[in-house]
Amino acid sequence: MSALPEAQRILSVSQLNRQARVLLEERFNLVWVRGELSNFRRPGSGHWYFTLKDDTAQIRCAMFVNRNRFAKVQPSDGQEIIVRGRVSLFESRGDYQVIVDQMEAAGEGALRAAYDALRERLAAEGLFDVARKRPLPAYPKHIAIITSQSGAAFRDVLSVIERRFRGMRVTLLPVAVQGPDAESQILGALGRVGRLDADLVLLTRGGGSLEDLYTFNSEPVARALANCPIPTVAAVGHETDFTIAEFVADLRAPTPSAAAELITPDAEELASQLVQLTGRLVQTARTTLELYDYRLRSLRARLTSPSHRLQQLMQRADALDERVNRAIQHIVVHARSSLTALVRTLEAVSPLQTLGRGFAIVSRPDGATLTSSGAVDIGDIIHAQLQDGVLVASIQEKLPLPERLQSIAEDS
Repeated sequence: MSALPEAQRILSVSQLNRQARVLLEERFNLVWVRGELSNFRRPGSGHWYFTLKDDTAQIRCAMFVNRNRFAKVQPSDGQEIIVRGRVSLFESRGDYQVIVDQMEAAGEGALRAAYDALRERLAAEGLFDVARKRPLPAYPKHIAIITSQSGAAFRDVLSVIERRFRGMRVTLLPVAVQGPDAESQILGALGRVGRLDADLVLLTRGGGSLEDLYTFNSEPVARALANCPIPTVAAVGHETDFTIAEFVADLRAPTPSAAAELITPDAEELASQLVQLTGRLVQTARTTLELYDYRLRSLRARLTSPSHRLQQLMQRADALDERVNRAIQHIVVHARSSLTALVRTLEAVSPLQTLGRGFAIVSRPDGATLTSSGAVDIGDIIHAQLQDGVLVASIQEKLPLPERLQSIAEDS
């Protein structure tokens, strides 16, 4: 056996299949394929396995349970479908296949393309921006509902509103939700909303195929929702894809019932909150009253009544009057005693007492008292004041002081 060139490496079957799978998945990351469904089977695992074929070729397909549960098509042999998926290879058998993540009827292909184009265009215009979304009122009083009057969606919404908040006012604007008249009727209903004095509008219907939901993916309906004067809610009963209307609305809900839950307050919860707030209000009021009562009692303790105050002042006046009387009496007694002492002193030094013992006060006619004989001459007039009168005399002679009195005068 001849040796192979060193650059030529020998691959195992597993290695070859693995490399082929990687190349296929990288080259055909996402493809849309149209064909006739055949050989459909669903084992106990829930996965779907089938063949997709046309007039000259076929390819195996697998759609695992985590994706096929969202499919809007119930597959059956001979059905014309469109699938989206990635090309791969089942390594253990070397089978070339498509791993499908989305399946729809072939007639929906044109609708899907139109849907994608409109969505991209409106998104570029900013109609889906979060910044333009308006908040819903927390406690709406009046809700306008645009839907089919006979549809299950309306009954579901009413049931939820009745359970959560019976006082809610509901106005139904009945419209067809699919068919040739649906678009014009929905546009007319949106045009009347502004005259209803409603707090918000709910546009809703049950789920359906892409064709059934055509009206909810139309550009006129999308723009009418964007221009609606009050907040809008859109709810189409399907979980996998959004309609254009749901992208434009201020709020999207996955089902009509979920929308009703979102837009209506819960009366039981509000009642519970009211009980709590009432309890807090009562407790606050009680605490406030206790505080004011304490302050009032404190003020009462510090504040006496006018009559009591007057009585205290009267008693105080009487006490002061008694003190004043006692003080005056003491002053009078003291003054009288002092006066008596002064009188006695005056009497002791009074010349009247001297005059009573035979002495006289001699003075000139001008009143100047004479204390020396040298102060007058012979012939001068003098006055001699006695105890009971004054004698006017003339100096006839001046005699010296007797010797017996001279010694006394010198000592004094």
